[in-house]
Amino acid sequence: MTSSYNNIPASTTPTPAQKVPKATGSSVSSSSNGSYYDDHDNQLLHVNSGRQGSAAASSAPGPGINNGTASDDLHMRWWWRTRSLNAPSPFQQFGPCGRIMKNSAMVMQIQDPASQRLTWYKPPLTVLVIKKKDSQVLLPFVQLVEWLVQEKRMVVWVESAVLEDKLLRDDVKLEQESTKFRQVHAHYAGVRARFLALREKLVTFKDGRDDLTDRIDFIVCLGGDGTLLYASQLFQQSVPPVMAFYLGSLGFLTPFQCDNFQEQVTNVLEGHAALTLRSRLRCSIHRKGERRKESLLPVVGANLLKPSLHRQLNYVELNNGQTGNFGCNNNNCPNNSILVLNEVVINRGPSPYLSNIDIFLDGKYITSVQGDGLIVSTPTGSTAYAAAAGASMIHPSVPAILVTPICPHSLSFRPIVVPAGVELMISISPDSRNTSRVSFDGRNDQELNHGDSLRVTTSIYPVPSICAQDQISDWFDSLAEGLHWNVRKRQKCLDELSDLTASGSEDTLDEFDNLKIYDA
Repeated sequence: MTSSYNNIPASTTPTPAQKVPKATGSSVSSSSNGSYYDDHDNQLLHVNSGRQGSAAASSAPGPGINNGTASDDLHMRWWWRTRSLNAPSPFQQFGPCGRIMKNSAMVMQIQDPASQRLTWYKPPLTVLVIKKKDSQVLLPFVQLVEWLVQEKRMVVWVESAVLEDKLLRDDVKLEQESTKFRQVHAHYAGVRARFLALREKLVTFKDGRDDLTDRIDFIVCLGGDGTLLYASQLFQQSVPPVMAFYLGSLGFLTPFQCDNFQEQVTNVLEGHAALTLRSRLRCSIHRKGERRKESLLPVVGANLLKPSLHRQLNYVELNNGQTGNFGCNNNNCPNNSILVLNEVVINRGPSPYLSNIDIFLDGKYITSVQGDGLIVSTPTGSTAYAAAAGASMIHPSVPAILVTPICPHSLSFRPIVVPAGVELMISISPDSRNTSRVSFDGRNDQELNHGDSLRVTTSIYPVPSICAQDQISDWFDSLAEGLHWNVRKRQKCLDELSDLTASGSEDTLDEFDNLKIYDA
C-alpha cells in the first residue's frame, strides 16, 4: 500500500504523536518494516510537537530552499521539524534483520509538554489563596482577596489560621504585647480594616481536618516555594491549577510578580496560560507485619549465604513471600500513601552510625547506601536538597526519578537518574547498626525500622503549575535569578595587551599600567 505526499490535503498539519512513514522518491512506503522518518542532522522529520503555533512556522521554507509549487511547499511542511520538547521517535529497524517487536498493548500517546496549555471546561468559581506567614504579604493578600471577591465574584477560601492572625484582628489586647508589635499593628490599620470588611465572605478550612478534594477550582500562592509545597500537600489526588506569586526569599517555583496581578490573573481565568506538569512521587511505608518465615532462610548454612542473597530474602520477607512485582503499579493503592512534590529523604537521624540502606528497583536489588542517607526526588526537587547533595538539575518536564546519596562513604557513588515508571523499594539493611528517619517534603518525619520498607513511584497526579512565559523560559530564568546558575566574570578577549606580551622583553611595566587604565 502506497501513498503520495501530493495526495495529502493542503489543510493537513502535523498532530502530536503522529508518525510519518519513510519516503522513497515521491511515494511513501508503509511496508512491514515499520520504518519512520527521524530527524538526525535536521534532515528528517519527527511530528511530535503539538504546539499549534509552530505548525505554521514549520511550513515556511528552510534556508537555501526556493519557493516551488504548492505540492513542494506542502512537502516542506513534513520536512522541517516543528518545535517539540519530546525526544524524536527512534528509528525502529536495526540493520537488515533486527527491529522492535510490535506490541499494541504497549503503544501509548505522550503529549508534547510544549503544547500543554490551560483550558477551563467550565468557569472557575472557587479559588484557594495560600499566603506565607509574613507581615509583608498582608497588603498583597488583602488586595488580591478584595479584587477576587468584588470584581471577579469568586468564592475565596483561606486557611483558618489567617483569621487568627493578630495583625488582621481588632480585638487584640495590645497592652499585653510588645512595643514593636503595637507599632506594626498600628501600621497595618488600613489593611486590617479592608480585611475585616471581607471576613464574613471568606470560606475557611483547617489542614488535617477538612478535605478540599473537588471543592477548589483554582489556587493562588503568595510567598515562596514553601507555599507551592503546602498546596501540593493539601491535595493528595487531583490538584487544581496553581498560580504562584513571588513574595518569598528564593522564589524558584514562583514565576509571577504582584505588580499587575489583576491582568495576570484575568489572563489565567480566561485560559491564556501555559502549564508545567510537575510530577509527584507516591510514597508509602509498609511496616513489618509478621515474623520472618523459617522457610525463607534455611537454618543449615544460613551464615554462608552471600550478602546479596540475604538482601533478596529480606526483600521476599518484606513482600510477604512474593518475589514478583511488589506493591501496586497503578495509583489505586492503600490510603496510607503520601504524594510529595520535591523529595523523600531517608537519613540516619540522631544516630552516630552510618545509614545502611538497601535499594530495590522493580524487585531487583540495586545497591546499598552507606552514608548519611538517601534522597529520592522528582525533577522539580532536583533543584532543592538534591542539588545541594551534588545531583544534576533536571527540567520538570523530563519524566524521571533522581536517586542521590547524602555524603556516601564511597568515592564512586554518584547520583543516578532512573525512568519515571519504575518502583523503588528502600529498606534498612539486615546488618545495619541503627534505624533511619524518613521525611516527605520536609514534613511527617517518622522512623523506619528493620523490616519496614518504603516504596516510591511516580504518581499519576501532577501539580499543574501555571507558567509566566513558557516551560523553558521560566525554568532557566529561575536558574539564573534564584540560583545564579553559571555566573562568573567574562574572560577578556585577546586585545592589544596580548599583542604587547608577545612583542618582546623591551615592553615596560608602565605600558602595561597605561593599558589597564585604558581598559578601565
